[in-house]
Amino acid sequence: MDKEKRISMIRQRAIEAGMAAELIREYAVELGHEKAVGIAARAVRRMAREAGAQAAVKLGGNSLADFARVVREFWSQENALAIDFREETPERLAFNVTRCRYAEQYEEMGVRELGFCLSCNRDAAFAQGFNPAMTMRRTQTIMEGAPFCDFRFALAERW
Repeated sequence: MDKEKRISMIRQRAIEAGMAAELIREYAVELGHEKAVGIAARAVRRMAREAGAQAAVKLGGNSLADFARVVREFWSQENALAIDFREETPERLAFNVTRCRYAEQYEEMGVRELGFCLSCNRDAAFAQGFNPAMTMRRTQTIMEGAPFCDFRFALAERW
């Protein structure tokens, strides 16, 4: 993956959030908030699965080590995430995000209530697209008010 030729992930999310938030709000007038957010969440997950598959192809691998590289080099670009890696083995990857500039950015944009739908919602789908054998477990997010996000990924097993 050529990060020099790409806009950073955090900048891309800001661009997307501005447009998506307006669309969701307008759809909510016609469909109701819950239905509008649900439709957006499904679309975000579908796009994330596709992006995960493309990332694995560009990297030339889909191991947890390859996935950790995506987290370090792309998700965290421009110090978007402060990460405390807890475990890295061929079968497991565990880390906590202790600062999330994505959440801060959505707050500044006035769309924090949509942050989970537009950002956090994509993580498990991206991982599944990256490697269909990968599972993700996360019990809390900064976006939802927790002090940290607890990401746990595994291959060929369920948490």
